[in-house]
Amino acid sequence: MQVLELIIFAGLAVIVLYQLYSVLGRRVGRQPGDRPATETAAIGPRPAERPPEPADDGVELTGLAAIRARDPGFDVGRFLGGARSAYQMIVTAFAEGDRKTLGNLLAPAVLASFEQVIDSREAEGRSETVEFTHPPRADLETAEMSGEIARVTVRFLAEFRTRSKGPEGEAVDDRRTAELWTFERSLASKDPNWTLAHVDAAEA
Repeated sequence: MQVLELIIFAGLAVIVLYQLYSVLGRRVGRQPGDRPATETAAIGPRPAERPPEPADDGVELTGLAAIRARDPGFDVGRFLGGARSAYQMIVTAFAEGDRKTLGNLLAPAVLASFEQVIDSREAEGRSETVEFTHPPRADLETAEMSGEIARVTVRFLAEFRTRSKGPEGEAVDDRRTAELWTFERSLASKDPNWTLAHVDAAEA
């Protein structure tokens, strides 16, 4: 009887020890190598999982982007086509002394310098005509916004023939020019027309 009781107690002891091992052998609570829960939350998602950040609306636009932001209808191709036509009109009107046409296309400072040359030519009894041998080439050089003023500079490459008459007779001259023309327009104005505000020589 005593032997049987010892066997029963021994079996119960084995069962109790196994249950204690099962509980104590598990990772309970924070272990020495574990990261605190608050620190894990501060890390946030992994870089690959981080959602894209919204664009900064405070970035200042420049160049064509700045002009298009104020004038969504601005089209470079259409503008260059109009600039090419304006170039031919201005060169022709300057040669012929057509002040009326120039007055509609030039800024006051440019008009004054053109009229000075025309006045001098007329005082010397000279006249001039221009014939374009090829359509001029027009390429966008720069674009910018300055306050309400949009400025676009175009590089023109042109070939034309001038015929001039003066006291000494008639002369014919074939020319090839490279110039930078800067056009301006106030985007605060309802007037859609651009005016020539500056002319510079350029490398061909």
